Amino acid sequence: MCLTLASFDGRVVVYPNNQTLKDYLSWRQADCHINNLYNTVFWALVQQSGLTPVQAQGRLQGTLAADKNEILFSEFNINYNNEPLMYRKGTVLIWQKVDEVMTKEVKLPAEMEGKKMAVTRTRTKPVPLHCDIIGDAFWKEHPEILDEDS
Repeated sequence: MCLTLASFDGRVVVYPNNQTLKDYLSWRQADCHINNLYNTVFWALVQQSGLTPVQAQGRLQGTLAADKNEILFSEFNINYNNEPLMYRKGTVLIWQKVDEVMTKEVKLPAEMEGKKMAVTRTRTKPVPLHCDIIGDAFWKEHPEILDEDS
């Protein structure tokens, strides 16, 4: 049995200001939505309707988002808006402060030596989110992402 590891493409880019960064990330999220909508309809046509990939591609050629939504709903009883956010919006990784509680042996006065105590530490960890980043709500909830000076 041959296992293949997943891979992804990543980039590091410096944008000149907050608005340019927000515009770029909004475009990437919109692109995720467009690609997922297409793939959801495409694979429904192939797997549930029995079309070949070439036939499914031909059927979808020239369609708009509204057309794809209509195919999903009328032919497969799928309301695209009910699909999980992870697929419709993608995954955003942000650094977030997280409290970790750990049991640790600490140096205490002699009468308590060898005892373990729960210690809470705040660490910064990457946290995956599946949410809308195009609107202002995300940026208001996570102002630490943006540079205050831009």
